[in-house]
Amino acid sequence: MIYRDFQNLKLSALGFGAMRLPVNPDNSIDEPQVYAMVDYALSHGVNYFDTAYPYHGSKSEIVLGKALHRYPRESYYLADKYPGHQIFDSYDPSEIFMDQLHKCEVDYFDFYLLHNVCEMSIPTYEDPRWGIIDYFLEQKAQGKIRHFGMSSHALPENLGKFLDRWGEHIEFVQIQLNYLDWTLQNAKRKYEILSEHGIPIWVMEPLHGGRLCNLTEEDREKLKALRPNETVPGWAFRWLQRLPNVTMILSGMSSLKQMEENIATFETSEPLNEAETAALMEIADGMKNALPCTSCRYCCDGCPMGLNIPLLINAYNDARLHPKSFTVPMMLDSLPEDKLPSACIGCGQCAQICPQKIDIPKAMSDFTELMPQLPNWAKLCEERAAAARAAKTGA
Repeated sequence: MIYRDFQNLKLSALGFGAMRLPVNPDNSIDEPQVYAMVDYALSHGVNYFDTAYPYHGSKSEIVLGKALHRYPRESYYLADKYPGHQIFDSYDPSEIFMDQLHKCEVDYFDFYLLHNVCEMSIPTYEDPRWGIIDYFLEQKAQGKIRHFGMSSHALPENLGKFLDRWGEHIEFVQIQLNYLDWTLQNAKRKYEILSEHGIPIWVMEPLHGGRLCNLTEEDREKLKALRPNETVPGWAFRWLQRLPNVTMILSGMSSLKQMEENIATFETSEPLNEAETAALMEIADGMKNALPCTSCRYCCDGCPMGLNIPLLINAYNDARLHPKSFTVPMMLDSLPEDKLPSACIGCGQCAQICPQKIDIPKAMSDFTELMPQLPNWAKLCEERAAAARAAKTGA
């Protein structure tokens, strides 16, 4: 395992992000598999584990805490986050922080972050009524937080302004950073701002929610010609290894197999050369017409229609990229009427909380307009209508 220096610590360059833990058919966390993944991670040198209050409906902290509690506290570093980005009537950092310590079965957090400091949440974090930042600085002074930082999806200019005000207290910043978002979401400028402030970077979404694992066969062959033994996810990780201010790369691994493959990649540091980087950025250019959904599922919690928004956005992206494919119509046909994009009522709650700032109601509307043009969609709709009529009449 590669290690990076952070102050007086040796951190594994790969961290285990607990936002996308393996789940059972009923969507509950597959605890035995999580235990196996934690065991494998620790035995192969991973020592950094990251969770947050809203992950898996507030269950991620509990399961990860139970899995880690089987090991000596000094054998791992645990990171958690305060959900100031979520929309509440009021904010009580003390109540949530103490609950998080209890759920994770620890007396302190090695790393603690303000979760998603962005345009929507900055007023909350800075509101003197809640005293959020002051409270966590006090917890750090008391030793319940060892290192204080933040995650952010803010625009570069607002990230810079926030750091101008609070940067003296921020020891590290977690941003969405990968070869697609380097230009798509101007992550390059965010990287520069953090480097200018002398703040180490923690990476989230290194694979863009799995999007960078699913390249076309043509793109896979291009990369294979340059590095025959490199995995497709490995290319994304190697691209990050070339950036000197990256300390931690978090991966939200959902299976033991993913963990085994990723840990194998991080056994060595093999940054891309100029030619390899150019090839990868050319592939990224071909992806830029897709909506940048990372399947974080923040949008799903408040959807009054209970739509699986990431599923629909990914289907919409696929339909636009591959308009003649039968895959998307077949997937849509498996959904009930009230879970199709046409069921969106346009309330906008999803767009408010989306870290990627996607206009989700518009995407659902555009997808609804596109659906009649998909192969065999009209036929599938007629078959569905005929089945409904038959069920109603008892035929």
